[in-house]
Amino acid sequence: MNRILLTCAALLLSSQALADDCANTSTQTEMNTCAAAQFQAADKKLNETWQNALTRAAPPQRELLKKAQSAWIALRDADCALLSSGTEGGSAQAMIASQCLADKTAERDAFLASLLQCEEGDLSCPLPPAG
Repeated sequence: MNRILLTCAALLLSSQALADDCANTSTQTEMNTCAAAQFQAADKKLNETWQNALTRAAPPQRELLKKAQSAWIALRDADCALLSSGTEGGSAQAMIASQCLADKTAERDAFLASLLQCEEGDLSCPLPPAG
């Protein structure tokens, strides 16, 4: 239960931070650039969390984690392509796609971070507790 609350809190905070960062942009180019920067920041954070999870995982879980991450990337990219398709060819398409990628990446980061918070005896958590 604590892991779920931690994940929800992280999602709320990251979503608010993402919204605040681009609040003062005034042109579509600035909005596109800001959204792309938000995605890059979220991706960098996810990669750090991913490396921590991968390091913590035992060999059998490591392979499953890699498989799950690859599948998640494909799903994220497909979902964001779908969500941004309504603006196909328009100046806002890049912003919509980047916002989607940033949001989904922050969600994945929160999920992986929750796996790093496993408590001893939590059989639903595949990663061992921190040493």
